[in-house]
Amino acid sequence: MLGALVALASCIGVGTNTPEKHPDLKWTNGGSSVSGSIVVDSNWRWTHIKGETKNCYDGNLWSDKYCPDAATCGKNCVLEGADYSGTYGVTTSGDAATLKFVTHGQYSTNVGSRLYLLKDEKTYQMFNLVGKEFTFTVDVSNLPCGLNGALYFVQMDSDGGMAKYPDNQAGAKYGTGYCDAQCPTDLKFINGIPNSDGWKPQKNDKNSGNGKYGSCCSEMDIWEANSMATAYTPHVCDKLEQTRCSGSACGQNGGGDRFSSSCDPDGCDFNSWRMGNKTFWGPGLIVDTKKPVQVVTQFVGSGGSVTEIKRKYVQGGKVIDNSMTNIAAMSKQYNSVSDEFCQAQKKAFGDNDSFTKHGGFRQLGATLSKGHVLVLSLWDDHDVNMLWLDSVYPTNSNKPGADRGPCKTSSGVPSDVESQNADSTVKYSDIRFGAIDSTYSK
Repeated sequence: MLGALVALASCIGVGTNTPEKHPDLKWTNGGSSVSGSIVVDSNWRWTHIKGETKNCYDGNLWSDKYCPDAATCGKNCVLEGADYSGTYGVTTSGDAATLKFVTHGQYSTNVGSRLYLLKDEKTYQMFNLVGKEFTFTVDVSNLPCGLNGALYFVQMDSDGGMAKYPDNQAGAKYGTGYCDAQCPTDLKFINGIPNSDGWKPQKNDKNSGNGKYGSCCSEMDIWEANSMATAYTPHVCDKLEQTRCSGSACGQNGGGDRFSSSCDPDGCDFNSWRMGNKTFWGPGLIVDTKKPVQVVTQFVGSGGSVTEIKRKYVQGGKVIDNSMTNIAAMSKQYNSVSDEFCQAQKKAFGDNDSFTKHGGFRQLGATLSKGHVLVLSLWDDHDVNMLWLDSVYPTNSNKPGADRGPCKTSSGVPSDVESQNADSTVKYSDIRFGAIDSTYSK
């Protein structure tokens, strides 16, 4: 009993200053309308002293006074409820969610957001994508170079980790439990306790830092895009659950080699521009980013097995198949993602095939069948300015695969986009989930 009391004393609790009211968001499952809602990630939330308004975390630093160590920090500090529109620039209407890039609130300036689809007040909606189709409509017309409107799935726990980690008293209701294939160490809370030990502020981001631990899990990037470039990318991890890492086991984020973690950081991406078609995605092109577009992603397979990920777009009443590859070093053309495509792409570009190393589609099927949480986000990139998505990266490279989009290599600097494109938005709407070829008009 004493152990339980100690754990409870060091847990991260919740505040009472702002009621947590999740914005409603309707979506469609198998043709039936579902009344869901969304919740903002705990990393964005105000963290303060229990019963007071003094900050536990301010700027990119934990308080030395209130957070000398993680246990004391958890005892002292609470997560606060969210003002979604006023603080985070997030609004919903019916089946649509709009995310604003920079929001100047009463007490702070917020940049970007990360949100999750909820089944109920305390539980994330879980999706098993195997043999299914996931469809949504997106408007990226107001997303310039350097921004990323990302919609993706990660293998988070459905309750945000409350059952697995007794120290977590906030759970899914307050957006806890995040993980992805980059094993991020910038998370303020991992496994229910503050990640304050060893915390170091990031030199190039006044709002972020990195702690001793990271949080790893498999990730399916359905959508990473702005008006100039887009990609969809599966990433897999060796373990089929959220796992805390430290040091080089977190890969590059933990100070190790990029490929030293138990996850595949690069993934196997299909970016039409990078794969040789520069007239497919963009303003006025085949898929015209000046207008909303319906995005259809099909996970071909059954049971715990996925063999192929297909992509279609619907715009102006027309179904547009994904572009074909046009890479000289690839002897065959592809317009979908599979083990065969991934291995051919990695070989042609001379890239590290960590996707195959960590199990490829065999592992992808295994993780997807466990159920994943849907993430809606908008962000800028303080590491490499989003050049990996929409420009030439590495910037001094002329090897195949380095040319990823039409944006200048000088674009995407966070201080520039945050000041010049503060009013940028992405709008996600009409989320649909069901049998393959059932969620869009053919």
